[in-house]
Amino acid sequence: MKLTKEEKSWILYDCGNSAYSMAITTALFPIVFGMFQGVDNMDLGYFNSLASILVAILSPILGSFADYKDKKKRFFTFFALLGILSTLSFAFIAPASGQWQLLIVMYVLSCIGFAGANIFYDSFLVDVTTDDKMDKVSTSGFAFGYISSVIPFGISLAVIFFMGMDAAIGYQIGFFITALWWGLLTIPMIKDVQQRHYIEPEPQPIRQSFKRLGSTFKDIRHYKIVFVFLLAYFCYIDGVDTIIKMVVPYATSVLGTDTLDTFTLLAILLVIQIIAFPCALLYGRLAKIYSTRTMIIVGITTYIITCIAAFFISEMWHIFVLGIMIGSAQGGIQALSRSYYGKIIPKERSNEFFGFYNIFGKFAAIIGPFLMALTTTLTGVAQYSILSIIPLFIIGLLIFLTLPKDVQTVSSHT
Repeated sequence: MKLTKEEKSWILYDCGNSAYSMAITTALFPIVFGMFQGVDNMDLGYFNSLASILVAILSPILGSFADYKDKKKRFFTFFALLGILSTLSFAFIAPASGQWQLLIVMYVLSCIGFAGANIFYDSFLVDVTTDDKMDKVSTSGFAFGYISSVIPFGISLAVIFFMGMDAAIGYQIGFFITALWWGLLTIPMIKDVQQRHYIEPEPQPIRQSFKRLGSTFKDIRHYKIVFVFLLAYFCYIDGVDTIIKMVVPYATSVLGTDTLDTFTLLAILLVIQIIAFPCALLYGRLAKIYSTRTMIIVGITTYIITCIAAFFISEMWHIFVLGIMIGSAQGGIQALSRSYYGKIIPKERSNEFFGFYNIFGKFAAIIGPFLMALTTTLTGVAQYSILSIIPLFIIGLLIFLTLPKDVQTVSSHT
């Protein structure tokens, strides 16, 4: 089953914006922020939360309005450019300038651009492909996104290594490389992908968008399958996001900074990206054989086992094994969750419904880190914190098990 030009262009955008996830969200930006005088790396949590809240609030509103004919591409392009240009600006704000406030403003804008573009990018999934190919296309997006992000990140890491791990200029060049990569791979998406499912324009479109949004918000509980899925997703994706964000701080807390230096931590992140590539593709193929539902269950179970294994880490090689376990399920569970959701929502209202999907995903990232921090504070032992997020996976799994095995035969309104 060959991919069409439109499907390939859609996948290429995932290859582009994954460079941002790797370099900015996870690896390089936190290091540079820590180089500024008078700041604490942990302060980034506040600004991440601010950006997430803003995007979560805007998501359904923007999504509802973008469901109108010819609107989706315009919204996607605006937010993608916002993210790319904001990321590019990092290259020109050096720690020596002391302008950390300006850097944070641009960082928040980049987060909004990245997440805002993803709302419309995800919703384009229903436009570029059919239900029977949705798992394959969605997993291909995540898979090639993971492996392709290794290229700009690897180049950036080489530059940083030769410039000196403590020299800001190497990281600034890395920001430039990241923005350039993201921008170039956005072009095919803008050029080739078209909105095929939409609502015809109405008089007073903004007012009608809010009216339709309010109606959907009230009635979403009547979309039984969608509602139950979102509840399950809220729980298990919280666990997934928590592990993605907390694996490095957790490993550092347990093993100590003497054991884990900056270069080793970045190498671990590379391992996760590389492992995630074939495993995401494998999840897509197995979903075709055993069903999307079954493979999401496998992914959740893998994370539960990973949390238990993480409790026993005591040596460096344990972290790499942990990275392999995370990478084996990370792309698959995210991609199949997206395609499962894409099959059960009304196609002509995909932006609006993916807006709600985004809300659940953004606010889900709050509970897990809080539980880990609280557990560490109460017990004084960092290793116990990883066990605190297991209930999130178990609750999500139990709710998810109530969903039907074959979503293709189920009406989105039941």
